[in-house]
Amino acid sequence: METTQLPTVPLGATGLPITRVGFGAWAIGGGDWEFGWGPQQDQASVDAIHRALELGVNWIDTAAAYGFGHSESVVGRALQGLERRPYVFTKCSLLNDGSGHVVHSLKRDSILREAEASVKRLGVDAIDLYQIHWPNPEADVEEGWAAMAELKEQGVVRHIGVSNFNVEQIRRAQAIAPVETLQPPYSLIEREVEAEILPAALKDDIGVIVYSPMGSGMLTGAMTRERVEAMPDNDWRKSDDWFTEPRLTRNLALADRLRAVGERHGMSAGAVAVAWTLLNPAVSGAITGFRRPDQVDPIIDAVWLKLTEDDLAEIAADADA
Repeated sequence: METTQLPTVPLGATGLPITRVGFGAWAIGGGDWEFGWGPQQDQASVDAIHRALELGVNWIDTAAAYGFGHSESVVGRALQGLERRPYVFTKCSLLNDGSGHVVHSLKRDSILREAEASVKRLGVDAIDLYQIHWPNPEADVEEGWAAMAELKEQGVVRHIGVSNFNVEQIRRAQAIAPVETLQPPYSLIEREVEAEILPAALKDDIGVIVYSPMGSGMLTGAMTRERVEAMPDNDWRKSDDWFTEPRLTRNLALADRLRAVGERHGMSAGAVAVAWTLLNPAVSGAITGFRRPDQVDPIIDAVWLKLTEDDLAEIAADADA
């Protein structure tokens, strides 16, 4: 597979040189679970992964929870036969209750079993970055993090990190073993982490990869009120606050502003949304989700986009309305 070159930055203290955007594999888990994205064709997922790798993306972020193993299996299929594989990041702690709904576990034995299963599904010798998906149950954070450190010591995983943790929870984990990375939600419509979490990560040299930089599709420029209404019932977004009133109207107006900024640069609204997250000095990379190969090129452009002060002012217009 011929690949182009994209700029890389170190992922915090891990030293992993990652591209500023990575392939997010949440949506390719399909719709048959609590937070699914509706029907998905696996071959389209594989083709999307291959297109991202051709363009130079060098990491994939998935999770055992995405389709309860389905996303990891599809990623493993896409990696087969590659001469040089990308870094593979995945997560643990969300389990299937038997009916497609999520239950949380941070028990040591559960995490060790999940890691073994993920390695098999992905077809890798070791997981490059293993992350606790959610800090639930909170009382078990220490037990869960000790298990993560154990996996790293055993060589089952190369680096360990957390997702959706607050500063206090990160500190509790750090008392056991270094927290190497953090994966929080971050976008123009979800900015809560700017206040404390991102500054703390920057101070401690914790590598940050943000998820949903395009607001789970809201800020791609392709979302419309009609498209939201037509979403299948097994797409979690259909009833989410971002996609329903009163936020829907405001979010679509923001997407329109991103589209206008993108047109000046010859780029997509989604690329503008992703590039905006990369301006934060704490952020090493952004996780960008794709379901088809044709969706990849317009978003990968974000790594080259230099937003101006005028661009930022236009994006921020009516932000406090």
